Amino acid sequence: MILTGVARVDITPPIGISHAGWGAALHEKAEGIDMPLYSTSLYLKSESTEEEIIIIDLDLCILTNDLDNQIRNKITSFFPIKNENIRISVSHTHAGPALGDGVWLEGGKEYAESYKILLPELILRSVNDSVKNAIPARIGFKKGDCDININRRPADDKGNFFTGRNWEGVVDREVTVIGFDDIDGKPIATIVDYACHPTILGPENKLISPDYPGHMRFSVEKNVGGLCLFLQGAAGNQGPVHTFLGDVEIARKAGKILGLEASKLRIQLDPFKREEKLIDIVPSGADLGMYEDVSLGEPSDVINIRNKKIHLDSLEFPDLIKAEELYKKSLDKLYNARESGDESLVKSIVSETKRASFIKNLSKISQSGKVELWIQTFRIGDVILQSIPVEPFAETGIQIKSTNLNGIQILFSGYSNGSFGYLPIIDAYEEGGYEPNNTPFAAGSAEIVERICVEEIKNITDS
Repeated sequence: MILTGVARVDITPPIGISHAGWGAALHEKAEGIDMPLYSTSLYLKSESTEEEIIIIDLDLCILTNDLDNQIRNKITSFFPIKNENIRISVSHTHAGPALGDGVWLEGGKEYAESYKILLPELILRSVNDSVKNAIPARIGFKKGDCDININRRPADDKGNFFTGRNWEGVVDREVTVIGFDDIDGKPIATIVDYACHPTILGPENKLISPDYPGHMRFSVEKNVGGLCLFLQGAAGNQGPVHTFLGDVEIARKAGKILGLEASKLRIQLDPFKREEKLIDIVPSGADLGMYEDVSLGEPSDVINIRNKKIHLDSLEFPDLIKAEELYKKSLDKLYNARESGDESLVKSIVSETKRASFIKNLSKISQSGKVELWIQTFRIGDVILQSIPVEPFAETGIQIKSTNLNGIQILFSGYSNGSFGYLPIIDAYEEGGYEPNNTPFAAGSAEIVERICVEEIKNITDS
């Protein structure tokens, strides 16, 4: 069996912290809390191989590479586990604290800095509690679908791409559920994977919120029991149908819709493979067939880990010093715009400053002409969880998940173990739009990553 422990710690930042970071937002600070933000940790150890892993689900937008390393080092300094056996994933909520590199928000900055210092300690607490709670469990897997998402790359009449609703675009509506039950069949933990930007709450929202993933977790835990983790799928070009709003009730409703689908799948989930057996035919008004679904043995408890780092060509960006100068000029313009009180000017300069921040960060990432990408692959029983530190497009995720492994299931995610921005498919570079303009990766990188991800999945299956 698989020793399984799960625990949760509240990581909600204080009201007044730098908030969200929308280019179209006028506010800088969070003014209230819709729902707490959490760190949920899942500890797994194979009884047969003694391999162990930790999966951490955070209600944050992004995790910079520096902050990821701080959290990882904090965990390994207190707990004897390899760095590469830890997966740190974010839900990608856009209604949380602004913690990224080069945040242009001055309001609440002092809270953000102290929060980043405290965060690794809080996450360690959830990890320690999950290890202490570990008990023998069995793992199961189930798939369904949910239609709260849509392709978010439409084009206007002139062919210019923007972020909205593309009803004709590729969309991945698959809901993947992994369940961990104790020896009596009682739920311990549930993992839900789904591909959709948590951007129901947009520029007008001033509340700290996990967006729909938080409400999805609440629904699953209420209907099923145990704790629920959310893993963000290949959502680079996937967004909610109802998006960029200020009404938290819309996020609550979408989370409940997804949560009900996930709850249904979780309740249906059976860790055991079974064979139907006719036991008896009982005489009655209509003769009654009596059946037994016989277990074919204990589910696999194997845990295997593969980690591969590859180097991808980067796009060309301005010299880092020049990019930093342009960013500073934008910050000065933004300060003056805020002082003027002109809301339309503030919106315009905020958008400009955000783009200058992106260029600065991309210039830093791509200084060497190469970007190192970490592909992390876990096999847990007959389920494979694979993750990369980017925002992959749905096309990439669909292709990877379609790999035929004779019954072994694949769960693929982005938004894990740091952040390098978008990983658009090659066609998007010609189309243009937000995502290919905010990536460090050269055209064709997604196709290389897809091929190597599939290779890693096949390698871990054969090991």
